[in-house]
Amino acid sequence: MNMKFFSLIVVCASLQLIGCEYDNYEAPKSTLSGRVVYEGKTVAVRNNGPQLELWQDGYALRSAIPVYFNQDGTFAVSLFDGEYKLVRKGDSPWLQQATDTILVEVKGNTIIDVPVTPYFTVTNESFKKNNNSITANFTVNKIVSTANLEYVRLYLGKSILTDQVQQELRIDANLSTLTLGQPTTIVGELPDNLKNLDYVFVRVGVKSTLSGEYYYTQVQKIALK
Repeated sequence: MNMKFFSLIVVCASLQLIGCEYDNYEAPKSTLSGRVVYEGKTVAVRNNGPQLELWQDGYALRSAIPVYFNQDGTFAVSLFDGEYKLVRKGDSPWLQQATDTILVEVKGNTIIDVPVTPYFTVTNESFKKNNNSITANFTVNKIVSTANLEYVRLYLGKSILTDQVQQELRIDANLSTLTLGQPTTIVGELPDNLKNLDYVFVRVGVKSTLSGEYYYTQVQKIALK
């Protein structure tokens, strides 16, 4: 038999065996799910923006498992049963924790809350259509004493995934007239590409100078007709 042909047969057979081994690995059957919270309330974020990391000791190929948040502040990831270290990563709209690691025992479907301390929060938000504009009323609260405001913004969009990255209209509040802890109003005039829609999605975002990410209100759907 031609040696090159024989070698090709051996290589193909080896690859087939390796493929079978991979196919025989079981997929994770457990789920770790939860939400990021402040004082028991879910913290809304940018979809696939801030994230957590999971680590599991005792494996040769030890590497981080990224965990991204949904925009409503919830998350879910499929895992094998075992003990994991959950790390709250930096550059998020909350204070970096002195101890950023939480030990989690995953067994079946496991649910946890991940506590954080936002630099700022937005409360008492309400949105209303007035003719061809959207009026947002809300209160910005300072939580971390060393934090400074960089932006307070109203976002309007066609998609429920409306945020700093994805939106059709963004209106900045005038920070020189904004009083922390007191009601604030932003009015956004609807552009032509939005005013003829049946509805728009709206939310408010606030950014500290200490982070690249915004703390958001939950997205609301406002009827235009």
